[in-house]
Amino acid sequence: MATCVKLKVNGKDLIATLQEFYRSVVASPMADQILAPMLPANGSMVMPTLTEDPDMLAAADPLAPSFPLNSAKMVCRLTRTDPGGEIAAVMRPCEIRAFVELVKLKQGSFDRLLIIGMDCLGAFRNRDYLKFVATNGKDSSRQFYSQALAAKPDADPSDQLAPACRFCDQPTAANADVVVALWGLDCEQEIMIYSQSDKGARLLEALNLETASLPDARERYLQSLTDKRKQLRQQMYADTTAATGGIDKLGAYFCACVNCYNCRVACPVCYCRECVFVTDAFDHEPSRYMAWARRKKAVKMPTDTIFYHLTRLAHMSLACVGCGQCSNACPNDIPLAEFFCTVAADTQKAFDYPAGSDPRAKPPLTEFREDEFSEIVGID
Repeated sequence: MATCVKLKVNGKDLIATLQEFYRSVVASPMADQILAPMLPANGSMVMPTLTEDPDMLAAADPLAPSFPLNSAKMVCRLTRTDPGGEIAAVMRPCEIRAFVELVKLKQGSFDRLLIIGMDCLGAFRNRDYLKFVATNGKDSSRQFYSQALAAKPDADPSDQLAPACRFCDQPTAANADVVVALWGLDCEQEIMIYSQSDKGARLLEALNLETASLPDARERYLQSLTDKRKQLRQQMYADTTAATGGIDKLGAYFCACVNCYNCRVACPVCYCRECVFVTDAFDHEPSRYMAWARRKKAVKMPTDTIFYHLTRLAHMSLACVGCGQCSNACPNDIPLAEFFCTVAADTQKAFDYPAGSDPRAKPPLTEFREDEFSEIVGID
């Protein structure tokens, strides 16, 4: 049975309340170290940081609109083999979904891991976050979460949010051991934490916090919020489909691609140790380029950009969790997240496989089902 507890927010300082919660997690028998978003002493970008020192958690800032990388890869790095202790990881919903997919691919493990999910308020693109911090200084995170939590659920999300966050319709965490609930609560007074697993229930019992029940207002708030996000998502699908229908439109969509492959590196579910695109497979002879230019009158350089993105799409669309890190990493602001999410929506619907939602569901291309696509394969 799920356990739910509440934390009083002292002095309306939500971040300090969460920092104290993290300290109690590290002090409990459930975790030896914690991976949490923290502001480095010599930096301005909040990054996933592993520590066992309670004093270091004074730099934890889980509500900053900073999302420089999807931490699922970092959690895999910590859990691929036995870490020698218990690890707690603070993760956004899309990070948890990505981790679920990576565990299925034997890249990480739920063993010796406690996942602390967070209601996600969204994040800015990297450059926008740095500008936001430069303008608002040390009060930037407080200003962001105050505005986000005070907004009406059916209002348009902030234009400053990264596009993937604006149309994200999964703003709360599934498959976490415990979830920090923020949406639909009076977070100036209290927040709630509830368990989604036996491990999470044991943690909350060990912390000996006051039990509570999630208010009905939370469910109504989340429903209104997700309904609005789904409308935005459907409009994004329509706009992206119109912008990419046909090879000529695809060429225009990806015309600014410089083959930096940042999107491949940033993608949490792209896990290959070696990618064919960073081998010499596409290092063509000079005469080949000359021949192409002669035949076509002109050839855009680099030449393999559309092929690269379509290949990545074929590999990753069934595992795409819509985190938006591909767009965040693009130096030329190509709307990669919109393209990937649009195609992934159709692919995952065809296989009835929403990526990252069910840890027990096998990836579609790893098993054969006789009753699948009978209209295509001709098996009655």
